[in-house]
Amino acid sequence: MEASRSVDNDLSRLIARHGWIGITIGKEFGGLGLGHLAKTIVIEEISRVSGAMGAMVQASQLGVAKILHFGNESQKRKWLPAIAKGECLPTIAVTERQSGSHVLGMASNAERDGDGYILNGHKTYVGNSHVGDLHGVIVRTGGGSKGLSAFLVEADRPGLSRAALKPAMGLHGFGFGQLVFDNCRVPAENLLGKEGDGLAVAYSSSILYGRPNLTAVALGIHHALVDETVAFAAQQHRYGSPLCEFPTIKQKLGQMQSRLMTARLAAYHAVHMLDRAVPCDPELINAKLINVEYALDSARNAMEVHAACGLFADRPIERLLRDAHHIFAPAGTSDVQLLRLAEFALGTSKTQWSQRLASSAGSQAYRHHGCPVSYQPASPDAATQRQARIRPTFSSIAVPPTLPGAM
Repeated sequence: MEASRSVDNDLSRLIARHGWIGITIGKEFGGLGLGHLAKTIVIEEISRVSGAMGAMVQASQLGVAKILHFGNESQKRKWLPAIAKGECLPTIAVTERQSGSHVLGMASNAERDGDGYILNGHKTYVGNSHVGDLHGVIVRTGGGSKGLSAFLVEADRPGLSRAALKPAMGLHGFGFGQLVFDNCRVPAENLLGKEGDGLAVAYSSSILYGRPNLTAVALGIHHALVDETVAFAAQQHRYGSPLCEFPTIKQKLGQMQSRLMTARLAAYHAVHMLDRAVPCDPELINAKLINVEYALDSARNAMEVHAACGLFADRPIERLLRDAHHIFAPAGTSDVQLLRLAEFALGTSKTQWSQRLASSAGSQAYRHHGCPVSYQPASPDAATQRQARIRPTFSSIAVPPTLPGAM
């Protein structure tokens, strides 16, 4: 997969059949009924072995999110059990080439036509574009911020095609391509939520799933970088001593370990708050920022320790370096994360998407099923929010010692 730079559909299906796409799907729909912390750990561990497959799982989770939060009962009954069994890989398609992260600048559209809609346009940088079975597509149905709507579009629907994959720098084996809609007709029952909910679908999926999922991929890559570099420094000898005994090498290893531990704490803390239905947009943003930047810093240190040995494909360091760079842009570059954090510091941030989902119903669902039942606004008590931020307790999160399919 790495050497051929090809998407391995069979491997993606195998991972899906282990139930790892359905981590946050409730048990009543056949999922594992766990929360975001468990999801983070699973994606992290997969990414330690393969960043591409970790990216595949995290991208599928974006597709899960849109149905969990915005799907009606019929849509949930139809799609969630199939996803939980690994029979369906969902995606989400938002970005367009001419608008990038400016969601309101998209041009793809849907026009009402009798009992359905006709979709036209292009979507790019779609995770799992070439293995996905069900695409959550955000398009224009009107003007302004209320003029975006979301549709579930089956991959085999006439009028939907996939452009050829372009060679990418890293994450070889992860489909990150383009979908083309040419008079693609979808029934009205495939509308996700209501007309005008598209912006909420896009933002909530990105912030509540995209950022923590990519954080987990970066964390797994970072973990692999530390493991490989420590092993290399212990095995290699210079001047009659192991590399790891040289003070400059020890400093780099210590710095890598410190960054890994700090990054993991930030990641776990943020998703723990999300599982407890506590507003946590700043924590999710900060976790993505820290994990990406620290993984890139450790990748540079790893290359310093490996020197010329790290340049060749017989060792994984050059792959891990390339893969780490691939997590930088999706769900916002580091500059974007810093701008958002500044808004929270200044008190000018307009909304917290995590707060909109932190309803009593959502909190109850997290405790019993590991996922919220619906998208509902709420305003939790401010003192409770502060208490959860200062002293989070992990005892309420139950993660099984062995996940289905774990080796």
